[in-house]
Amino acid sequence: MSENAGPAGSSAAENVHQAPNELPILIVGSGSTGLALAQGLTKAGIKCVVFEKQPSQARERDWNMGLHWGAPVLRSLMPDEWWSRIQSLQTDPHVPTKDIDTLSFVNGATGETMNSFDLGPFYRLKRSKLRELLSEGLDVQYNKRLSNITYAEDGESVTAHFTDGTSTTGRLLVGADGARSATRQLLLGPEHGAITRLPLGATFVQRKFTAEQAVYLRKFHPLYLATAHPENHFGFFGMQDAADPDDPSSWTFFFYISWNSSVEEQDATADWTDAQRLAQQKEFGKKFCDPWKSAYEWTPEGTPVWYMGLTCWDPDLPEHRWDNHGGLVTMVGDAVHPMTYQRGQGLNHSITDAGKLRDTLVKLSEGGDRKELISTYEEEVIKRAGEEVKQGTANSMMLHDWEKVQQSPFFQQGMKKNH
Repeated sequence: MSENAGPAGSSAAENVHQAPNELPILIVGSGSTGLALAQGLTKAGIKCVVFEKQPSQARERDWNMGLHWGAPVLRSLMPDEWWSRIQSLQTDPHVPTKDIDTLSFVNGATGETMNSFDLGPFYRLKRSKLRELLSEGLDVQYNKRLSNITYAEDGESVTAHFTDGTSTTGRLLVGADGARSATRQLLLGPEHGAITRLPLGATFVQRKFTAEQAVYLRKFHPLYLATAHPENHFGFFGMQDAADPDDPSSWTFFFYISWNSSVEEQDATADWTDAQRLAQQKEFGKKFCDPWKSAYEWTPEGTPVWYMGLTCWDPDLPEHRWDNHGGLVTMVGDAVHPMTYQRGQGLNHSITDAGKLRDTLVKLSEGGDRKELISTYEEEVIKRAGEEVKQGTANSMMLHDWEKVQQSPFFQQGMKKNH
């Protein structure tokens, strides 16, 4: 690859001399949203290339995500024949997706059901499997960490510059690079583009158990269960991977307890080891009902865990409005609206962004005004998802305040969409 290699091995300078509608859409980030957008553009006959800062598709951590009201949009972005494969992406591909399922919300101290929500179809997707599917047939270039964005003087093209010294020119750049988006920070600067830290923390555990233990833990719900505890904790317990339906010892469970943790406390404990994180979770778990209590008791010391302070970023704040440079650059998904996850809305909004941007870029290819089209797309995203960010943050705070749990959007609405 040349120093300024483009998607077809051509240099950035050569790309500039192509007609604007012949240049590719540049997508920064190969998470679920960026890949879904790329599939949608490919399906619509629009050339695109995806850039990923990691060296490969493989990730050290994997988790699962809830897809519900966003499912029709994802289906529209993928090749028509792919939707039959959605079942294989689930945490347990052997359990058929129900038209209507029930999510129970229980008292963490007693196990008593506080509320239950009907929803469906509800897909609990493994992130790794979803990304693997959505990567098929795409031009994804790895080891590409975005360092700068420049704009042509004639306003007809944009160039992405990477830390390895290469660059690629396109007709539009889309930041799909997650909650700590480099695109967002380049557009707004390190202060306004930085993620907003919240006074909440969570430590996540993924663990297999003996066959007998696994069968017991799964009897509370085959896929997912949520809880609030009177001591101002929130918890989730669910399936991460049911590898063999006939061998419960092959099942991996995914669970966590989150708690009120000031930013100062988060900084003071930033160097905690996995052993310290797990010990803290085990202490929390002692006061919980099952399945949390037994799961933590049965999780041996030395089990790897990962910790994250909760974060968000509200695109609707005046200081968070960015310049899209005449429609040459925009953002999708967590790059533009990272939100807390206790109400399961993030993937659905992100996939909706991808669908709406796909529609916008189809109109652009048909001769529409780029600045007007991109600005209209952004206003819809900011209004829809910005409201979700605000409500999601309020929801997470309420779920960690026993006196307000029943007032929370999650308790009142479950995972129904707001708009």
